[in-house]
Amino acid sequence: MSEVHAHDDSRARFSLRVWQPIVTRALSNHRAVAALLIAGIIVAGIETALPLLVGRIVDEARKGSDAELLPVLILYASVFIGFAAGVWIFIAAAGIVATRTADRLRCDCFAKLQELEPAYFDVRPTGWLVSRLTSDCSKVSGMMPWCMLDFSWCTAIVLGVTVTMFVTNARLALWALCAVPVMTLLSVVFQRFMIRAGREARRLASAMTAAYGEMLLGARTTKTLAREEANLSEFQGLSREMNFWSLRGAVLSSVYVPLISMLAASAGAVLLWRGAGDVLAGEGVTLGTLIAFMQFAALFAQPVQELSQRFADILNASSAAERIASLLATEPAIADRPDVKAPRELARIEELRFDAVDFWYRPDVPVLQQFSLRATRGQTIALVGSTGGGKTTIVSLATRFYEPRAGRITIDGVDLRDLPLSWFTEQIGIVPQVAHLFAGTVRENIRYGRLDASDEEIERAAQRVKAHGFITALEKQYETEVGEGGERLSTGQRQLVALARAVLRDPQILVMDEATSSIDTATERLVQAGVEEVLRGRIAFVVAHRLSTIRSADAILVIEAGRIAEQGTHKELLARRGRYWELYTNQFAADRERALLHLKDAATQQTVASLVGESQDDE
Repeated sequence: MSEVHAHDDSRARFSLRVWQPIVTRALSNHRAVAALLIAGIIVAGIETALPLLVGRIVDEARKGSDAELLPVLILYASVFIGFAAGVWIFIAAAGIVATRTADRLRCDCFAKLQELEPAYFDVRPTGWLVSRLTSDCSKVSGMMPWCMLDFSWCTAIVLGVTVTMFVTNARLALWALCAVPVMTLLSVVFQRFMIRAGREARRLASAMTAAYGEMLLGARTTKTLAREEANLSEFQGLSREMNFWSLRGAVLSSVYVPLISMLAASAGAVLLWRGAGDVLAGEGVTLGTLIAFMQFAALFAQPVQELSQRFADILNASSAAERIASLLATEPAIADRPDVKAPRELARIEELRFDAVDFWYRPDVPVLQQFSLRATRGQTIALVGSTGGGKTTIVSLATRFYEPRAGRITIDGVDLRDLPLSWFTEQIGIVPQVAHLFAGTVRENIRYGRLDASDEEIERAAQRVKAHGFITALEKQYETEVGEGGERLSTGQRQLVALARAVLRDPQILVMDEATSSIDTATERLVQAGVEEVLRGRIAFVVAHRLSTIRSADAILVIEAGRIAEQGTHKELLARRGRYWELYTNQFAADRERALLHLKDAATQQTVASLVGESQDDE
């Protein structure tokens, strides 16, 4: 079972421990929580006293003593004013606790996601993560203050009513509480079924969120492959399953709560039957006492019903709490050691070295085996080879997105794991194959690489990678909005902005992973000179598909099956007529064929245009 599905396993046992991080954050609102609990206890005390006041009023009214009845009526009215004030206080306090708890949970979950290594996101669907920051946080924070209130209020009422009933008349108290054991048994039985329904519903909600995201991101692909009906069918399957489990949870709740209410009402009926007999028999039970006990029975049923409903809510929300707790408890796989120190002597990086590094994503499928490599400052190392050979894995290890399974990677002789992660991250610049831009302006996206950069530095970085020309041609130039994901720019333009962002950062280690693969040939030639200038004076890794872009690299490594198959300069490798020569000549032949076809098409278009011109002249 995958880790994702393990967290959402509907068969897992229920535990209140998963609520600890939510309760801890809720309790941090000290004043609001104190007001909530105190108001709940005061209201419970008032409600416990009311039946006694009603019984006293009945007995005094039967005696016909107005002088003694009036003070009781005044006290009764005063108590109701206190009751209204207490209700207002706990409603206001509950709103404060709910909103602040939700805010803290969202911020803490977001901060945790920022800490985690890239590998964490490789195996978890986007919807699975997004639902934690949205629906899960809202669900648990919204019910938390009301659970606190009900548990304090209900506990106070149950204890107060129980003690008062036994002090007043122990025999009637036993009849009033006769249904409690059965209620407890029902709660235990229903718990298991309600928890599974809630977990399944939350799991499917995540799957549906992921489906929404994939549909929006892959809309063009769906259209081009005519996958609309198939996608709709898959989504309808998820929706039907979600409907089944949601309906099952609703049915269980609708059966559970009325059953508890029915048992409480039955206890009240038994109490009325036995109490009325005692009143008629004159066995020391007055009419006022019986009325008070009937109200006690009804009052006792109310917190039992509330607790039952809150317990059902907790069961339904337990999967959301589990998901939040599991995220907050996740420790980053890549983190600083306790004794790590800032490397004052490594202000300038001179060498990065791989020493007999082994790496795998799955233990039975090795990606790198005994891989060794030395890269020095001012050196550009190009990585080429077949897809899946390990090129991207090498640069991911060099940037510490992953850590070696065996061997080590060092900076000037110091193991990367002995260096502060934050310091090392500041030394790295990465231009991926698919550039991601954030919603905002072109200027803001370039500045994302260094937030303190001036406008002049931003424009200078754009000029270095030959992006300034297209930017100034835009309607608002550097203030042009790029749209979500950079959708308002072409693929090549997005790549140029990403290049400028990396250059502005001025990293000591620069990684370009197929960075020019999305740029057309004409633009690529324009950018290449700027890129070569950018690569100077730093350790640079270039993962390339177009071999024409790496001719000037200081060293070209042909990576096959996680090993260095060949190594040398462009001329040296061509002279050997090995694997690099095969890759280069095959690509050169393909490029030449495309060029000839392009020339042929251009010539054909020119011939057609000339014929059309001649016919127009004849007319």
